[in-house]
Amino acid sequence: MHPGWPMPVGPLRVPAGVVRLRPVRLRDAAAWSRIRLADRAHLEPWEPVTGVDWEVRHAISSWPAVCSGLRAEARKGRMLPYVIELDGQFTGQLTIGNVTHGALRSAWIGYWVASSATGGGVATAALALGLDHCFGPVMLHRVEATVRPENAASRAVLAKVGFREEGLLRRYLEVDGAWRDHLLVAITIDELQGSATSALVRSGLASWS
Repeated sequence: MHPGWPMPVGPLRVPAGVVRLRPVRLRDAAAWSRIRLADRAHLEPWEPVTGVDWEVRHAISSWPAVCSGLRAEARKGRMLPYVIELDGQFTGQLTIGNVTHGALRSAWIGYWVASSATGGGVATAALALGLDHCFGPVMLHRVEATVRPENAASRAVLAKVGFREEGLLRRYLEVDGAWRDHLLVAITIDELQGSATSALVRSGLASWS
């Protein structure tokens, strides 16, 4: 076990409902597959190429290997793979990866949310919860993320919780059939006033559930 895992995180209330983070589990297969297959047009344009057909990759039968791989990384202390729950239902995933302690104390964070839950503050709440977990129980100093310049919705979410742009990574990842530029954004613990979740509450974007 490593700091902060397998601890659940939340809750935080936003207009869409109550958001929590909890570890991925094998019985998530049906919900994960259903949402990922239904939301292909919503998700695929922003995700790195894997070389595996979307339908095959997101079949229910694919989840056990995906889940066990994520949990194996968690046990090694390198990753915290969470499910985003909205009112107790699987609504997306938030993953904290490349967790490094020592002098660096850093990680990256990534997320996706079902199209049915966009626009209600779910991604913003999940990201804020994830950040506070990184800077609290996981004991990190810095968290970074990458986002395509064209992804205005995700850039807005990252900005709401305090991420700042650090630079442009040219032709960084193969996404949607081409090598795409990505913005590198980051935040350090000393840049937060209190916590990411309390900042959302103060701004009226969320409330304690």
